[in-house]
Amino acid sequence: MIAAFGHAAVLVALGLAIYGATVAARAAASADPAWLASARRTAVAQLLLVTGAALALEVLLVTGDFSVRYVAEVSNSRSPLRYRVAGLWGALEGSILLWEWLQALFVVLVARRAAGLRRELAGYALAVLFAVSGVFLVLIGIVANPFQRLPVPATEGRGLNPLLEVTDMLVHPLLLYTGYVGFVVPYAFAIAALLAGRLDGTWLTVTRRWTVTAWLFLTSGIVYGGWWSYRTLGWGGYWAWDPVENASFMPWLMGTAFVHSVMVQERRPMLKIWNLTLVTLTFALTIFGTFLTRSGVIASVHAFASGAVGPFLLGYLALILLGSLGLLAWRWDRLGDRAELDALLSRESVFLLNNLLLVAFCFTVFFGTLFPLLAEAVTGVKLSVGTPYFNWVTTPIALVIIVMMGVGPLVPWRRGSWRHLGRLLRLPAFLALLGSLAAWWLGGLRPDLVVLGYTLPFFAAAAVLVEFGRAARGRRRATGENPLTAFGRALRQNRRRYGGLIVHLGVVLVAIGVATSSVGKVEREATVNRGESLDIGAYRLRFEGLRAAEQPTHLLVTADVEVFEGGRRVTTLQPGQRLYPGSPSPFATVDIRFGPLKDLYLILGAFDREGRWVTLKAQIHPLIAWIWLGGGVVVLGGLLAAWPSRRRSLSATLVTEPMTVAASGERSR
Repeated sequence: MIAAFGHAAVLVALGLAIYGATVAARAAASADPAWLASARRTAVAQLLLVTGAALALEVLLVTGDFSVRYVAEVSNSRSPLRYRVAGLWGALEGSILLWEWLQALFVVLVARRAAGLRRELAGYALAVLFAVSGVFLVLIGIVANPFQRLPVPATEGRGLNPLLEVTDMLVHPLLLYTGYVGFVVPYAFAIAALLAGRLDGTWLTVTRRWTVTAWLFLTSGIVYGGWWSYRTLGWGGYWAWDPVENASFMPWLMGTAFVHSVMVQERRPMLKIWNLTLVTLTFALTIFGTFLTRSGVIASVHAFASGAVGPFLLGYLALILLGSLGLLAWRWDRLGDRAELDALLSRESVFLLNNLLLVAFCFTVFFGTLFPLLAEAVTGVKLSVGTPYFNWVTTPIALVIIVMMGVGPLVPWRRGSWRHLGRLLRLPAFLALLGSLAAWWLGGLRPDLVVLGYTLPFFAAAAVLVEFGRAARGRRRATGENPLTAFGRALRQNRRRYGGLIVHLGVVLVAIGVATSSVGKVEREATVNRGESLDIGAYRLRFEGLRAAEQPTHLLVTADVEVFEGGRRVTTLQPGQRLYPGSPSPFATVDIRFGPLKDLYLILGAFDREGRWVTLKAQIHPLIAWIWLGGGVVVLGGLLAAWPSRRRSLSATLVTEPMTVAASGERSR
């Protein structure tokens, strides 16, 4: 009964999506407000139906109705409640249902404020949003039905993939999916602008905070995914250039380029075609990532099963690209830029170069991800593109981007002076050199790591901090406020600018953490008997014994390892292995001693069942904590940039902020 209700709700919601797209398109062409009101009511009804379907599947998962195929595949009566709840997005069909629920939610949020927008933009944007919703409802209702019943009910379910039986499963997918789905809003308004012929940039202002919010969620999902990988998978890393990792990184790169590029068009009538192309490619890459994950074309710890979903998504991706680029070609004559670059040295030029670098970065990742699939299709031979390729081709681009983060904020709009820029760069360059020499002297680091991994990031960080100091001093001279108050109020006055600079500061912290932890990692593996020790760096690790504990779904074996530093006991680590019935290999449970300067990372390899000996793999990761710290700073800066002013709510600002406000905010830079 519950499964039948869930499936029926999806099919009715599909009908509403078709109806909603129709009336929304009619609203764009008619001055009668009844059409738009009907579209708003349809959006609410669709969300209620999709919510009912999602709740129905959750009930089936929690209660363990193993007559439903999806429940039998991802749930288990012995699994803790939190993992049964996470089963909603733990496999292919349920994850698409979660995606559609988020899509339906975004349709409602846009529909609620549609009356405050230009009729054509609101109508066509809602029509696009309903159409996208309809695509995923077809997937759920026909192609990949999560409510499909088994011919013979299973007596017990298989449960989640053991790698997903962690609390992070309740956070990471939700962040990532919200970021993916969030980019549909700027895409919908871009298509609406093309359909309506409203190409003056209003659609950019309307969607600015939608774009930043989607970017924030995607950023948080990627950073949290690295944190999950580092603590859970047991290989000591946080990023492996896995195809599905790349699938989330590519829309982030393209979305980052778009976030920067819109600032130019908001200020001057430039880059119209470029911005429409960027937002289209960003949305298309979210669908491409969905295709990679759910088509079965790649083998990954992140990937779901294959089936008819892959060809369906590939066709949908082709439709997005052909339809969007066709509309772009149709409006090409009206999109000609009316402004040109006034000088090579200008903020516009810096943003354009930044865009080109980010797009080049995205292309190299795309090529490395797709090349093995294309090579196998043509030659029949399986090839792999590993970490060395990605590191070799992306590192130079990343270093230039870091330099641009330091130089860009100091360059004025329209035309700058090389001499004046040189004076502004002296202090950041001096501070960067001083910091690099200190790092080399105190850390005994290799010269190449100091130059590339410290000097350039230190320069970008120093430029940001000097700019903060200049803003605080200027306000202090004008108001007489104390330095902290002056700095805080300067941030509030121009949140978008200084929020972006805080994001740059976070990226610098991430870059330093990545460079240091990659080059300075120390690793040692040894088999030790009970009471014996393993030395690594300044640590001595003594194996004290082995224990086993029965968990609801597996047997957990852990080793007690006393950790000494400088002859003093500092902690006890308990790395382990999870042994699942029917699984040919165990799953690691690592233990880590976290620190601001270095992490001690411990993995349990082989072990004697009597507890007489174990094989331990120990690693020291210097400054890896700076990656997570930097990720937090990036999110903080993004929140500051997207935060609404005190006098207006976020939702109102998202859809009613006039272009003049955005332009005036830019003039204050």
